[in-house]
Amino acid sequence: MRGLNDGSRRVRGIRAVTAAVAGATALGLSVTGCGAGGTGARDEGPAHASAVAGAAPASPAPSPAAGYRRVDAVGLLKRDPAVSAPVKHELKPCGSGDDYPVDVSYGDLTGADRPDVVINVLTCADAVGIGAYVYRETDGAYRSVFKAEESPVYAEIDQGVLTVTRQVYSRGDPISSPSGEDVIPYRWRAGRFTPGKPVHTDYSGAVGHEPSAVPGD
Repeated sequence: MRGLNDGSRRVRGIRAVTAAVAGATALGLSVTGCGAGGTGARDEGPAHASAVAGAAPASPAPSPAAGYRRVDAVGLLKRDPAVSAPVKHELKPCGSGDDYPVDVSYGDLTGADRPDVVINVLTCADAVGIGAYVYRETDGAYRSVFKAEESPVYAEIDQGVLTVTRQVYSRGDPISSPSGEDVIPYRWRAGRFTPGKPVHTDYSGAVGHEPSAVPGD
């Protein structure tokens, strides 16, 4: 899964979209500057009945919300003094092209007039998340309102909630095989993000078995 190195396991709770930056055309899409094509829109839900043969054609997809505009994510991170030097060091193209290792999502997290921006910085080699950031537009400029740089980490927008996933390693775990993960929801309250109750998942040690979720304390 992009942003989190889980080896052969499929990590639950992450539905990150990976699409080319130039293909970002609608609110709620996650775009990436590193890697191949995307997997679709986040929070897409089940297929509509109209998709079944013989049903009426589906209605056209809604247009992007008013006020949406794509940002220069790499430039925003480089200008932010809160972004650490090691993360900024990774802000360079993967290979010889102009594909940067960043995923960018747009959506409403803080109730601002324009969509908030969630940026994940990944490693070029294996797409492991090394930094997650949220920017809110205020008076025509974006300011940082959230930062997480404890790798591996990945942030995304899930039904208006900022969801941050961190993988957990026990002693002796290889980077490809973490023992579990913590998923923490953050909600915007009184001008800042407040963490909610985390959900911890212990991965099954059996090959091919899905991890079993354990509620957080």
